[in-house]
Amino acid sequence: MSDGPRSVRSQCPYCGVGCGLELLPPAVKGQAVKRDAEGNPMWTARGDRQHPSSLGQVCIKGATVGETLARGRLRQPLFRSSLEDDFAPISWDDALGRITDQIRSSVSRRGNADAIAMYGSGQFHTEDYYLAQKLLKGALGTNNFDANSRLCMSSAVAGYTRSLGSDGPPCCYEDLDHCSVAFLIGTNTAECHPVLFQRLLKRRKRNPGSVKIVVVDPRRTDTAKAADIHLPIAPGSDLALLHGIAHLVLRENGQDATFIDDHTDNYDAFFDVAARWTPRRVARFCHIPEKRLREVAALFHRRETVLSLWSMGVNQRREGTAVVGGLINLHLLTGQIGKPGAGPFSLTGQPNAMGGREAGGLSHLLPGYRLVTNTDHRSDVEKAWNLPAGRISAKPGLAAWQQVEAMERGELDLWWVAATNPLVSMPDLDRVKAAMGNCPLVVVSEAYADSETSHYAHLLLPAAQWSEKAGAMTNSERRVTYCPAFRRPFGESRPDWDVFAEVGRRLGYAEQFGFESAAEVYAEFTTLTAGRLCDVSGLSHALLNKEGPQQWPFPRGCRPGTEAKRLYCDQHFATPSGRARFCTEQPLGLAEPPCDTYPLVLTVGRYLGQWHTMTRTGKVERLQSMHPEPLLEIHPEDAQELKLRHGELGAISSRRGHLTATVHVTDRIRRGTVFLPMHWGFTQEKACEANTLMHDQACPVSKQPELKACAVIVAPAVSVVKPMEQEKGRLDGLRRLLTPALR
Repeated sequence: MSDGPRSVRSQCPYCGVGCGLELLPPAVKGQAVKRDAEGNPMWTARGDRQHPSSLGQVCIKGATVGETLARGRLRQPLFRSSLEDDFAPISWDDALGRITDQIRSSVSRRGNADAIAMYGSGQFHTEDYYLAQKLLKGALGTNNFDANSRLCMSSAVAGYTRSLGSDGPPCCYEDLDHCSVAFLIGTNTAECHPVLFQRLLKRRKRNPGSVKIVVVDPRRTDTAKAADIHLPIAPGSDLALLHGIAHLVLRENGQDATFIDDHTDNYDAFFDVAARWTPRRVARFCHIPEKRLREVAALFHRRETVLSLWSMGVNQRREGTAVVGGLINLHLLTGQIGKPGAGPFSLTGQPNAMGGREAGGLSHLLPGYRLVTNTDHRSDVEKAWNLPAGRISAKPGLAAWQQVEAMERGELDLWWVAATNPLVSMPDLDRVKAAMGNCPLVVVSEAYADSETSHYAHLLLPAAQWSEKAGAMTNSERRVTYCPAFRRPFGESRPDWDVFAEVGRRLGYAEQFGFESAAEVYAEFTTLTAGRLCDVSGLSHALLNKEGPQQWPFPRGCRPGTEAKRLYCDQHFATPSGRARFCTEQPLGLAEPPCDTYPLVLTVGRYLGQWHTMTRTGKVERLQSMHPEPLLEIHPEDAQELKLRHGELGAISSRRGHLTATVHVTDRIRRGTVFLPMHWGFTQEKACEANTLMHDQACPVSKQPELKACAVIVAPAVSVVKPMEQEKGRLDGLRRLLTPALR
């Protein structure tokens, strides 16, 4: 790896758009390259014009990512026996020995490895994801691997699988250039996937009238402000809206009868459901004018090209899978799938959540879009991994929240958290903290020091992050990008895949984990995708590095530039019958609706300049200045009734917790609803743990918690609520140890 001033191409490590970046180490003419404390060049980023997904565009987060690579890093393994003790440095040998000893002890005492669980991340490279599956599901025989994709995309996974037979978005970004209607529901695309939204706006500006933008959101977000039609529906009424649109499409004969007859099942049952959701009933349920409902329904027609886009506002719901199914129903009803400009398109939240799904990175999955409950799928993987028949359990493992519940009951001996920060992103955070205190060994693999989760860990492992390890990532349009290692690892940090492989070898699986490079790991992974919908058997690090990003399916023998851009162009679906299936759930509404005691609905979202739990973006002054603090958005009439004043503190309470935030009175949010950003954890100066308020009720199919809504009451606050004294002590103790890294 050269340190000379040269550019490097990679994929942005933030959202699922997966923009291409060109990284440059700046040099002043006649002077040496600027370097950080580790001797690494100080890299800057700009959009990569050669990347086919983003075409040279980049948002402010991607443009400033070079400023985050060396700040506040975890330098070496740290350990403490009790959460009340201070951390002390230990060697990697000692750290890995403690992990393997705990695994052996647990298996010996319990007779299986089901007291071992790992919680991974969409920030993993595919190689990290893959070896985590091989370690837990293969070597250990437990399916207790889940990822923060469970909080992000699992409803989309389940919805695609139920309706179309398999996970995998059927669309591509080019469809933004061809659709006549862009239907955005449960997505603040302008702030959460800004490059895609700008592409849509630029098209409309170049060719006025070429596309209608419809936004469904209780808030008048920056996305909604740019819409031709904004439907500010009541929180939790999405499925009723979709059934109401279907009702009107059928009434106006806008369905594609030939497509329905030839390529779908369960239509009669769906017709009966849609028939009950009359315009008047839907308008009342959603709290919108019937006229606006009809206006939107008129755009869904077999003669249109409709592209539907959604994200967390749909997925993070008790009925998330049902809403995804309701959205796909509209595309099956009108034949709007498998052709340019049309289809149901989930926008992934994380840079490699798609790659994780391909690698089997949820507790019910195996690599290659296989299921742990399928005998043939288990057998295929056992043979590929050279493991005895029956080694992979037929029982789905613990999903993310189930892992927390297992810790509460004392049923986990080891919880390994890698590349994620659940003490900001999980619901009911006080309950998660208490559960972690009940686990004998909590391991956190993290690139950055001082994450909220690190304060509740026993063992901290310094992880090499994007830029310091080679690997592949897959974005929302199924495009795989090679991300090279172009910096030295910080301190003693190691790639996650390398750590998982070392644990596997120490447990006696030298043959299965004898990898010397990420390229070797990826090569093995691709063989397990051959013949599957997500076939990438023709890809390799070498090909991706030479030819640039490629979209799957990319089977062996495929040539770059010849791969299919869309799935289901032949109208043959991944179900046993080859036919797509209509879904028929009745709307349930919010899991925790407002009441006399808690009369408001809190909805949670994101800001443009921050990402997830601020572990990385919180280190960039430009981003911090964009959003210096979290604001509680509330409608003027609600603020007046509750005696809340703009710019003063409000106290927000749910059945689970209390916090304070500065009040922002605005008509951009509907009456009866308030909004908080989810980014700020207890380590931030402006601590505001929004998810402390959220409940744990989840979609029964996808197991994805309803992180988008809970019932709250708001009142004027006397003073800021500070962190617990015990938590402050942990903050101070860890920061003393990490002072050199945090400067």
